Amino acid sequence: MQIQVVKSKIHRVKVTGAALNYIGSITIDEDLMEAANIIQGEKVQIVNNDNGERLETYCIPGPRKSGEITLNGAAARKVSVGDTLILITYAFMDIEDAKTFKPCLVFPDEATNLLK
Repeated sequence: MQIQVVKSKIHRVKVTGAALNYIGSITIDEDLMEAANIIQGEKVQIVNNDNGERLETYCIPGPRKSGEITLNGAAARKVSVGDTLILITYAFMDIEDAKTFKPCLVFPDEATNLLK
């Protein structure tokens, strides 16, 4: 049997941009993606702590050391610049492997979105 578990999480980042006229996705500072073991094109769940919205999209890398967190396309309507988000990815694995698996958790600076 396989189950879905949290693979990685970027905890409490601020939205830096919302680009409605873009073709979907979320742009994430590549340093954050790397630290959280998230790859380009990977599906991510976005939880907005300010308005309760939850949505899913895919990731694209933004400039390193920029702190960029930009929602693109229709997802831009679900956030405001400055909102606090939690970004979560999941993976399927055998239940026995899942019992010992440790997700990659990243806690960036809440003011800058940069790695501490």
